[in-house]
Amino acid sequence: MTRTAAAELRADRLSVDRGGLRVISDLSLVVRGGEALLLTGPNGAGKTTLLRTLAGFIRPAEGSVSLTLAHDGDAPAERIHFVGHQNAIKPRLSVRENLAFWQRCLATEAASTSAARGCRLEKALDRLGLGDLGEVPAGYLSAGQRRRLALARLLAVRRPVWLLDEPTVSLDAEAAAAFARMIEEHLAADGIVVAATHVPLGLKSCRELRLERQAVAE
Repeated sequence: MTRTAAAELRADRLSVDRGGLRVISDLSLVVRGGEALLLTGPNGAGKTTLLRTLAGFIRPAEGSVSLTLAHDGDAPAERIHFVGHQNAIKPRLSVRENLAFWQRCLATEAASTSAARGCRLEKALDRLGLGDLGEVPAGYLSAGQRRRLALARLLAVRRPVWLLDEPTVSLDAEAAAAFARMIEEHLAADGIVVAATHVPLGLKSCRELRLERQAVAE
């Protein structure tokens, strides 16, 4: 029996310009529920630009991006997690306050109770190894701890599509392995992952799309 994916992220003949230059040209891709796509290639090849275009932050010069969701009435942008290079952490707020801020900004589950949201927040902190640091100002965290706090958003608010830009930067081997397990669980629940990375993420199964720099006409 053919399995029906819960979601499908598609780009059709996508071309994107940045600073007057063509960064991505005539690119098509499809990522379905339960699949991970790794974007690889040299610096300047357009990996971050592609992620930001898929997230809706950049309007393509040509082509289109679409997200098909099953049994879900939310707008596509409200079903996507984007974690970029910057951790987007307020140093004067505590670890717990930072994650609560992002939970309020990103949550679309109006029917869920504050107790349920609080429980999910605490589970996210524990899963990322930050449970004992909840009251510590984020400015005192190490680079790896800050990255783990940024990644905790993925668990604090449920969204089917994860767009990740170098997600394991600053993580040690143990934290990177733990994050790989997080991704595997997300995929097992029919989630979608598109990640730009220069290093393997330790996933059991994934596809790779290698991008190359566009030639510049002289």
